[in-house]
Amino acid sequence: MGSPYRPATLRGGNTSPSALRAPDRYFELKSEIHKKLLGVLNYERLSSIPKDRVRAEIGRVVERLLEEERVPMTTAEQNRIVEEVLDEVLGLGPLEPLLKEPSISDILVNGYSKVYIERNGKLALTSVRFRDNAHLLHIIEKIVSQVGRRIDEAQPIVDARLPDGSRVNAIIPPLALDGPTLSIRRFGRHVITSEEMLANRTLMPGMLRFLAACVQSKVSILISGGTGSGKTTMLNALSRFIPEDERIITIEEIAELQLQQRHVVKLETRQPGLNREGGINQRELVRTALRMRPDRIIVGECRGPEALDMLQAMNTVVEGSMSTVHANSPRDAFSRLVAMVLMADLEMPSRVIIQQLANAIKLVVQLARLQDGSRKILSIAEVLGVKDEQIRLQDIFVFERTGVTDAGKVQGRFRATGVIPNLMERLKVSGVELPASIFHEELP
Repeated sequence: MGSPYRPATLRGGNTSPSALRAPDRYFELKSEIHKKLLGVLNYERLSSIPKDRVRAEIGRVVERLLEEERVPMTTAEQNRIVEEVLDEVLGLGPLEPLLKEPSISDILVNGYSKVYIERNGKLALTSVRFRDNAHLLHIIEKIVSQVGRRIDEAQPIVDARLPDGSRVNAIIPPLALDGPTLSIRRFGRHVITSEEMLANRTLMPGMLRFLAACVQSKVSILISGGTGSGKTTMLNALSRFIPEDERIITIEEIAELQLQQRHVVKLETRQPGLNREGGINQRELVRTALRMRPDRIIVGECRGPEALDMLQAMNTVVEGSMSTVHANSPRDAFSRLVAMVLMADLEMPSRVIIQQLANAIKLVVQLARLQDGSRKILSIAEVLGVKDEQIRLQDIFVFERTGVTDAGKVQGRFRATGVIPNLMERLKVSGVELPASIFHEELP
């Protein structure tokens, strides 16, 4: 049926071949089919109608319309247009073929005529397009309505998610000057395993062994990194080492974590309704989680004053909790957390916040997406305490870049720094034994 990234070529009939091949005519034909379906199918009951029946009805409408328009088409072309109309009726229209491609990690729509994808860390422009901005807006409204949200001039920015957990952000005019903008960060049903991360050289076996031991020993871990560095993927992977008998509560703005344990309670924030009331933020959810007898709390990403409540939880009853933060270095991560706690407006001195952060967080995993699209752990740093109102850190493992090949591939090596972490005593008390040799090994 041809490439999923470009419209099928239509030919002949009453209209000139050049006109029929034009994308506008192609969209016009699909629009006419869509309208005719309104008189045949009950759209309010579509979800309960078998997909094969909907496909068959679309096929009949296509045949009738092509006969009326006297547009000759091959069977393959007819099948193609049936599938595209089916995507429009039951799915997200032109985006459906992209959503079916597991290798695509991001879909970025800049107005109706420019759709980019990210695959293996690289951006590429596709030939996918919408009919016009109204068509794109219709698809955006379809996405946000499925999670009980709305988008309009009064609320022109919306975060949502797709049924598979993919994160969605949409911005429309008047804020988006060139038409609606849509960003989809893919999170498929497949959770990347630690074995796959080893195969991808995101980290090395000794590093994974140390991180697994820390999770099992209830060491509180902060995962830091920039956009697209793999923070949530790493959080999912590390969560697999949490014992099965623990009660875990996850808190996210948009639920995307996919923990594999049996005893998991997933909480998600709620945006205000039409009357600007009824919103529930992450801070309220963290407070609620503390009353739910958690063994661990996992906050998908600290972005605001909820960092204070998470910090207090880590310092009191909930050891071994984990979260992520958007930052480019461990030191930057702590600076951002200090700023977030100050947003709680409790007039807490910065030195007190810094001390509490050092007491609560024991390990920082720094991630990055490199220029060739690969994702690496740049460092695993232990928190030692505070000196001169600065958090003291020591690197346990690091990734050292040595160059770039002619093909653009980043070269480098992982290295153990030779430092034996102070956490070793805690691991031992928890019954987790690690050989000191892993902190001296030359990693490949």
